[in-house]
Amino acid sequence: MRTPVVSVGGDELGPVLAWVLDRSHEASAMDIAGLIAEAAGRLGIGETRLYLVDLQQSRLNPLPQPGGQGGHAAAAVDVEGSLAGLAYRTQRVQQSRDRDTAWFPMVDGIERIGVMQVSSSGRAPNRMQAGRALASLATLLVVSQSSHNDLIVRHQRTNPMSLQAELLWAFLPPRTIGTTRATSTAMLEPAYDVGGDAFDHTFIDGTLHLTMVDAMGHDLASGGASAAAIAACRSTRRSGAALPDIASTIDRTLARWIPDRLMTGVIAELDTRTGDFVWINCGHPPPLLIRDGHVLPRALERTAELPLGLGFHAQEPPTRHHARLQPGDRVLVHSDGVTEARSPDGDLYGEDRLTDTVIRSLASGHNAPEALRRLAGNLLAHQEHRLRDDATILLTEWHPTR
Repeated sequence: MRTPVVSVGGDELGPVLAWVLDRSHEASAMDIAGLIAEAAGRLGIGETRLYLVDLQQSRLNPLPQPGGQGGHAAAAVDVEGSLAGLAYRTQRVQQSRDRDTAWFPMVDGIERIGVMQVSSSGRAPNRMQAGRALASLATLLVVSQSSHNDLIVRHQRTNPMSLQAELLWAFLPPRTIGTTRATSTAMLEPAYDVGGDAFDHTFIDGTLHLTMVDAMGHDLASGGASAAAIAACRSTRRSGAALPDIASTIDRTLARWIPDRLMTGVIAELDTRTGDFVWINCGHPPPLLIRDGHVLPRALERTAELPLGLGFHAQEPPTRHHARLQPGDRVLVHSDGVTEARSPDGDLYGEDRLTDTVIRSLASGHNAPEALRRLAGNLLAHQEHRLRDDATILLTEWHPTR
């Protein structure tokens, strides 16, 4: 039976999207690409293919298409040096010179998921409107399946994952979250062999909560310690407790269940309405404050506290520190694996290179997720893709007037 083709107007687009949503309730991950392709056919905008970015954001991997497309499987596409990658990096639609092919970003909130390719030999009317809507719908379908379908997970990876990394990634939130007032984005390397670093971020009634922990070691026990710390943080936070209580719970949990595993950490909150930034620091490198393209020296540096896991903070919670941010300020939290990364000839990556790389990227017009993606590539290249320690960065921006 031939699929009916309709013109792409607002009145026709709605029913087709509703049809996809209705069919999606019983669809598997294997069906998603086919559903979107059939919807594109009904709208008369051409053939589609979905590409998901891998964990290190270096390649775009095609989702399987029922029956193939053009009689052969599609190849992965590099994020650097391709139109598809440009659409991903800039989150803007890109078209080939002949305009027969367009690449639409797939974005969940502000988290970049991949791209959707639309190919047609003619100029379909309103292809942009329909393409953006289909790409958004495809993103929702992929995200809804990603927590429990290994097909999606496999197409977001290019390498096998270690046991401790598998444990940690199962606990981690999306790399990027945001509202009109604030954005938080993170990077974590080595992505497939991370040992003891972990991060968490979430919004709670106008407040952005941030956590970064760095457990001693690089093995399954380290991954377990960080996973337990994130779980303790969430359990305490969701009961309405304050930052010192979260640190005390993590400290008590580690001392009881995973003894002899010390952990450093920063736990913070940003009031996205006022710019009040409150944090505690347990033996971790101090957060960095970036304002007007410069790092304010020692702006968030305070007296050092003991690491977590000793049981000390269970009786005496760590001190809360306070700072007032200005619109446009960025707070950068990092683990020591970033600044202490060494090249083969012994050259430290260092704090100056870290901040310079981020600031230059942001000044060039890249958004925070893209700035961290580029930083990750720069850091891996510095150590010739052989990181000796976990390297994690959490970059938060307060932009109440955006």
